[in-house]
Amino acid sequence: MNHAESTEKPRTARELGLASCHLCLKLSADEHHYCDRCGTALHQRRPDSIQRTLALLITASILYIPANVLPIMYTDYLGRTTESTIIGGVITLIEMGSIPIAAVIFIASVMVPLGKLLTLFYLCWSVGYRKPGNERQRTVLYRITEFIGKWSMIDVFVVAVLVALVHLTGLLVFRPGPAALTFAGVVVVTMIAAESFDPRVIWDNKEALDER
Repeated sequence: MNHAESTEKPRTARELGLASCHLCLKLSADEHHYCDRCGTALHQRRPDSIQRTLALLITASILYIPANVLPIMYTDYLGRTTESTIIGGVITLIEMGSIPIAAVIFIASVMVPLGKLLTLFYLCWSVGYRKPGNERQRTVLYRITEFIGKWSMIDVFVVAVLVALVHLTGLLVFRPGPAALTFAGVVVVTMIAAESFDPRVIWDNKEALDER
């Protein structure tokens, strides 16, 4: 092997005209258009990945407003009904001494959705405007966001279980409010947004910057 061959830049699958199936991950020639194994449509990159992700993120951001402003639950205690937003419910649980439950709801219902939105917005911005940066760190950020997205429904489950358990006491009853629906919408839309973002465009951005 001569020096020219040893220093030659490794070629990517995209440069070789290959595409990985998004369903079974089989590598096939892009000219086939469909995976030879499972028949899924082949494309080297998800079509309009950034635009689709941004549209979903904007939708989730709009839903996030009523999810935090409208009551997410009604508390019936000794014949009196009290409306509570997410933050209000967390404060109520703290006052009742249920600090662990309050912490779970705050992390799952406030910090996690907001963190996912900010992270995906950052990734779309950094790739869309070709901002230089550490591609490995951006990829790790996406993987963390994608992993958390698979467990996002825990926030809805926590509220549902809380309503069922406390209702058994008879003295204190929690009922879901209208914000529960919009919050579920935020969870679902952010999960779809994370799936629509193609992390390979992060490395495409690096290649474009290197060629300048």
